[in-house]
Amino acid sequence: MMNIPDQSSLESLAGRVGAALLAGGLTLATAESCTGGWISQCLTAIAGSSAWFERGFVTYSNAAKQETLGVPEAALAAHGAVSQPVAVAMAEGALRHSRADWAVAVTGIAGPGGGSAEKPVGTVCFAWAARDGGTTTETCHFAGDRQAVRARSAARALAGLLERLAPPTGGLLA
Repeated sequence: MMNIPDQSSLESLAGRVGAALLAGGLTLATAESCTGGWISQCLTAIAGSSAWFERGFVTYSNAAKQETLGVPEAALAAHGAVSQPVAVAMAEGALRHSRADWAVAVTGIAGPGGGSAEKPVGTVCFAWAARDGGTTTETCHFAGDRQAVRARSAARALAGLLERLAPPTGGLLA
């Protein structure tokens, strides 16, 4: 089982995200549910983050997701709050309601309750959206208690963003 990320490692990862955003002249918005602003907190812990962190949305309730980000009621009814379609709507809503170039969204079941057979505790859906096109998603199943699920969710959201901002280079340079 992977280690539970601590605050220092989360902030280190956030610093790498910030450096990649800065290098590309890009800005970021977050749309968070189960992480409750933890991703934004990690990003703003980095000195100089105002150059690349545009804003964060904490939309914990379904009503907040609808009112703040424009998540369609139909998506919530058909798929539930913890679903890739809702994560996509959150990320794309964060772009619509900000000036950011990129958005990351996270929605999940941190526990200890709230899980089901179809969506057990630890199920977390992510979406990464770029203003210039393209939204990608991922669903993870994290083990551990509420704190562990939330910490792993913050880490995956940041790592996924870093992967999309600074894809690995392979082969010879042209």
